[in-house]
Amino acid sequence: MAVVGVLALQGSFNEHIAALRRLGVKGVEIRKPEQLQSVSSLIIPGGESTTMAKLAEFHNLFPALREFVEMGKPVWGTCAGLIFLANKATGQKTGGQKLVGGLDCTVHRNFFGSQIQSFEADLPVPELASKEGGPETFRGIFIRAPAILEAGPEVQVLADYPVPSNKFLDSDSSTEDKKLALGIVAVRQGNILGTAFHPELTADTRWHSYFIKMSNANVGEEASSSSLVPAEVDITSNQQPRSDLPIFQ
Repeated sequence: MAVVGVLALQGSFNEHIAALRRLGVKGVEIRKPEQLQSVSSLIIPGGESTTMAKLAEFHNLFPALREFVEMGKPVWGTCAGLIFLANKATGQKTGGQKLVGGLDCTVHRNFFGSQIQSFEADLPVPELASKEGGPETFRGIFIRAPAILEAGPEVQVLADYPVPSNKFLDSDSSTEDKKLALGIVAVRQGNILGTAFHPELTADTRWHSYFIKMSNANVGEEASSSSLVPAEVDITSNQQPRSDLPIFQ
């Protein structure tokens, strides 16, 4: 079983480690470049992307992170992590921020708006359901969330979400961005996975299972069902923990 690293500079790294634990997988916190040598895959969690970038630069992590991606090791970015992995980002704060890159896409940093415009929505996820079973939808939690505006030809779109009347676009979005009515919110390009929402904040561990199988395949292990310890949660149950975010209609 592959050991999964979780970048632990800021954000929801503890929640990712807890989700991995429910699947019987070891997750380790990564804060220094040399620690990347001990893991076969990496999750870059959600958080505040500008703060994470400053901390990563302070710890001289960018060269090691870029090398990790260039080596083809599986990497999954959620929310801020998706921004990190994009080759290009728009809607950034003055001065911008460093990116790890590797994912052939352009991400809008605050596509769905500000913190108070965070929301939940049921996303059609046919690829995830076909590989991991369960419902045909996934309950996405979007917290000041980004979205992908443009994706390259090798990028597989796993989920998108329509945005009517520009309701959730922030005021500093460009006119060109505001013409868009559809935000891409989950993609895969080879060994890179990106989600604009926060699977680690739900009881549904299918995205984590999907990524673990990417990791196992990369190290030549068979990702059979016997290699995973299922979470003690019924993902179809109505009793799963829920946040108090509004439902987007």
